[in-house]
Amino acid sequence: MNPLPIQPLSPLDGRYQSAVAPLAEFLSEAGLNRARVEVEVEWILHLTDNKLFGTDPLPDAVKDRLRLAYLDFGQDEIDWLAEKERVTRHDVKAVEYFVRDRLAQLDLDHLAELTHFACTSEDVNSTAYALTVKRAVRDGWLPTFRDVIAKLRAISLDLADAAMLSRTHGQPATPTTMGKELGVFVWRLERVLSRIEKTEYMAKFSGATGTWSAHLAAEPQVAWPQITREFVEGPLGLTFNPLTTQIESHDWQVELYDHVKHAGAILHNLAQDIWTYISLGYFTQIPVAGATGSSTMPHKINPIKFENAEANLEISAGLFSTLSQTLVTSRLQRDLTDSTTQRNIGVAFGHSRLALTNLLSGLDQISLARHVLLEDLDGNWEILAEAIQTVIRAEVVAGRSHISDPYALLKELTRGHRIGSSELTDFVNDLDIGDAAKARLVALTPASYTGLAESVVRSKLGK
Repeated sequence: MNPLPIQPLSPLDGRYQSAVAPLAEFLSEAGLNRARVEVEVEWILHLTDNKLFGTDPLPDAVKDRLRLAYLDFGQDEIDWLAEKERVTRHDVKAVEYFVRDRLAQLDLDHLAELTHFACTSEDVNSTAYALTVKRAVRDGWLPTFRDVIAKLRAISLDLADAAMLSRTHGQPATPTTMGKELGVFVWRLERVLSRIEKTEYMAKFSGATGTWSAHLAAEPQVAWPQITREFVEGPLGLTFNPLTTQIESHDWQVELYDHVKHAGAILHNLAQDIWTYISLGYFTQIPVAGATGSSTMPHKINPIKFENAEANLEISAGLFSTLSQTLVTSRLQRDLTDSTTQRNIGVAFGHSRLALTNLLSGLDQISLARHVLLEDLDGNWEILAEAIQTVIRAEVVAGRSHISDPYALLKELTRGHRIGSSELTDFVNDLDIGDAAKARLVALTPASYTGLAESVVRSKLGK
């Protein structure tokens, strides 16, 4: 058997590449290196803007040309760095040489020693990772997450009045509406969304052990903590971490990944519930022209979008858990376990985004079968036992009834067997309760026993 041509090992880089492409722009190795170049270039410009070591700010035109080192970063630059790293065996050192090369091309050799000045690799890495993760979340993950919430919100409002039999513990229970049940997921997801949107993307820039020792050795009179804070929070738009070891402590990453994992767990719950509603016939699936549901059963339309979402959410949850568990710890002032771990950030977000795209597609391909919901409700009149025994209790308190144990009375009537409309009407008419209460109960049907389900959806989600 002849070997295959070189193939992507990960499905994210093969079968599902188009779904995760917006993340690869930032969370790939090339995206990380581009951000590293950006940090190195902007550090040089920050030092010269502050006129350190006798330098002067560069003219704007020269700054623009130097910034092309990362703004025009493409395949040639990727190849250059790959070749240099094969020699240096150090990825950040290769980036330093790349920036030095660009300085030479612009006749800025006199600034060469400001490249990577007083930096440890983690100064550049922590800043580059903060930039790439922030941009990936902002531009590649959050928009799709928001789209899922918006889609769910629209469906929830549309189906706010669609009465449905609840199934607590899988058994027929007090009715709700489909819109209200989907609205619960919107409410949950928006709480997590607000936390993700408040993420602090943190970086450190304080040298080999977080003490600014080399900085002070070079220029003792400079307020280096202020200079580095202004750099991190100014042109880079990140949050400065002033108290660290050699590495930024990664706590912001742990918080972010836990929130994204939490969102994924809620979405996993959603995917399972919709899968179940489809199996109950509550939702029908809209056929896609040319699609095949089963290789042998032509009638089938399988809920594969929701199944795919489930699987990818499980994979991403596992990866986010590993990231959180590993990144929160670093031995003494530095170990390197975080380096390999962080290279999988994109994989975790990739499987999460793939799940989001499947959920969006799946939600577009279902339609509520309202008649099935009504038929299900009409076959379960015994669920009104809750309403009847509660009304009796109120009547007893009001002095309009002498029934001693309303719950037991309804339990004897309904538990373990079905009753219909006529049986329930006869039962209510024979009750020792007031006429107004009887009238309310006789008028009640399973489809109308939905309480405030519709109004709470419209009041909370109808923005």
